[in-house]
Amino acid sequence: MEERTAQQRVALVSGANKGIGRAVAERLGALGMTVLVGARDAGRGEEAARELRAAGHDAHAITLDVTAEDTVRAAAATVEERFGRLDVLVNNAGITGSGRVSPEKATDQIPSAVPLDMVRAVFETNVFGVIALTNAMLPLLRRSPAARIVNVSSHAASLTLTSDPDGPFSALLPSAAYTPSKAVLNALTVQYANELREDGILVNAAAPGYVDTDINDHNGFLTPAEGAAVIVRLATLGPGGPTAGFFAEDGPLPW
Repeated sequence: MEERTAQQRVALVSGANKGIGRAVAERLGALGMTVLVGARDAGRGEEAARELRAAGHDAHAITLDVTAEDTVRAAAATVEERFGRLDVLVNNAGITGSGRVSPEKATDQIPSAVPLDMVRAVFETNVFGVIALTNAMLPLLRRSPAARIVNVSSHAASLTLTSDPDGPFSALLPSAAYTPSKAVLNALTVQYANELREDGILVNAAAPGYVDTDINDHNGFLTPAEGAAVIVRLATLGPGGPTAGFFAEDGPLPW
């Protein structure tokens, strides 16, 4: 097991080889954390970790596909063996189901015509993958004096915002895959927070905003670093911080 001081926290970020996840890993590393770069592709994960190390961060690649239980179990075993505990888990890995297309362009997700296989695939990553990874890491998170879990959600997950015909999200196309998966993720966040509240583990959902990434063909207007800000803030909450919340960078969001 590698030596770690009480101050040197260990953070695992899924889907961290690029985009928002990469920016989160970079910012947590800059705060002095040991950052575990979760990536489905081992080569891309190692490349990202190597670049983070070159920038002065303590970063290590972890091969992790949240839809493959064998890699989830192996990742937990690696963290156990090398670090002995986990202080921060950022459930960032997610898919739209429509490839590299923003939700407002996902015409194949309209409820009346959506392929069920797409819905299953999106939920497999965005919901079931979060449960699998969180449960695998919970024994290690319980060893932390101040564990934090952040689930990367979306403004589109807000039933209040998306149900308002005159609201800012009225232009979004109806979706039976991506948008509902993030709404379920929010509900899941509350349930984990309620279970873990007495253990001092804070669990929150973060909406990074419309970020310029592969997932939306780089149409977003925020940089990955800007999108990462709210996630990092929730990952570094102090004692007495909120739990069971849904936040954007400018404050709480309605469910």
